[in-house]
Amino acid sequence: MKTLLTLLAIALLLVKITLVLILPNGFYQGSFLLPLLLLSLFAAGYLMSRMTQVVDSPSQWSKPCKLAVPALFGMMILLVWEAIVRGFDVPMVLMPAPTQVFITLGNNLPLLWADFQQTYLKAVVAGYVMGCGLGFITAKLVVRNAFLQKGLLPLGNFMASIPIIGIAPIMVMWFGFDWQSKAAVVVIMTFFPMLINTLAGLRSVDPLHADLMHTYAAGKGQIFFKNQLPQAMPFIFNALKLNSTLALIGAIVAEFFGTPIVGMGFRISAEVGRMNMDMVWATIFVAALAGSLSYGALALLERRVTFWHPSVRSGR
Repeated sequence: MKTLLTLLAIALLLVKITLVLILPNGFYQGSFLLPLLLLSLFAAGYLMSRMTQVVDSPSQWSKPCKLAVPALFGMMILLVWEAIVRGFDVPMVLMPAPTQVFITLGNNLPLLWADFQQTYLKAVVAGYVMGCGLGFITAKLVVRNAFLQKGLLPLGNFMASIPIIGIAPIMVMWFGFDWQSKAAVVVIMTFFPMLINTLAGLRSVDPLHADLMHTYAAGKGQIFFKNQLPQAMPFIFNALKLNSTLALIGAIVAEFFGTPIVGMGFRISAEVGRMNMDMVWATIFVAALAGSLSYGALALLERRVTFWHPSVRSGR
C-alpha cells in the first residue's frame, strides 16, 4: 500500500509539473486546476514524510534520502511559485516566474560574474578575512586582560547594534566608492561577533584540563594550542558561519550608497529602477547561492576539525 501511494504521489507531482510548464498563462482563472496544486502539495508532503522515515532508519538509502528531502522541499517551493505566477498571470513587475529568472540568469552570466567578482571575491573575502582575523587576535589578548574585558566588550555590544545603513555612507566617504569601502563595512560587521564568540570559547576551558596542563609544566603556547584553542573551536566556527552571511549582506547593502557600475548591490538597485525584476531576482539568487555555499563549506570544515565534539559525533 505504501509503495502504491508513493508511486501515485510521484505521478501526481510529474503531472502537475507538466501542466504548469505547458499550459498558457492564466490557466487558474476560471479553472478547476487549482485543487490539483493542493493535491500536489499533499503528495510532496507524503513523499518527504516517507523519505524522512528512511533517513531515520539503518538503510542504504538513508544518505540519498537525506539529500532528497531538502531538494524536494525546494522544488515544491519553486513549483508553487511558478504555478501561482503563471496560473494567475501575475505581472513580472510584481513577481517573475522562476523559469524567467533562470532564463535571465543564463543570458547574463558574464555580467553577473563581474558583479560577483566585485562584491564577493573582492569586498566580502577581504573584509571577512580581516574582520575575523582581527576579532580572533583581539579575543586572544582580551581573555588575559580584565581591563580590556570590562572596557572593550561593552563597546563591542554598542558597535554591533549600529545599523549597516549608518556605517556604509561613512565608509564610502572614508575609503572611496570602490570595493575597499565595502570591505571596511564587512570588517566592522564581522569583527565583534568573532571577538565575542572566540572570547566565550577561550573562557570555556575545562578547569581539570587547565590543571593537567599546569601539572605537566606546559608553556603558554602549548596551553593555547593544545587546550584552549581546540575547546574554543565550536564557538569560533559558530562565529565564522554567522559572519559568512553577515559579510555578504553588509557588502551588498553598502553598495547601495556608492559603487562603480558593477557589483551585486549596484545591480539590484539599478535594475529595480528599470523595473527589470527578473534580473533583480537573478542577482538575489547568485547572492543566496554564494552565501549558502560559503556556509556549507564552513560547516563541512567544522565537522572535520571538531570531529571529537559531541554535537558532531551524534550527527554521524
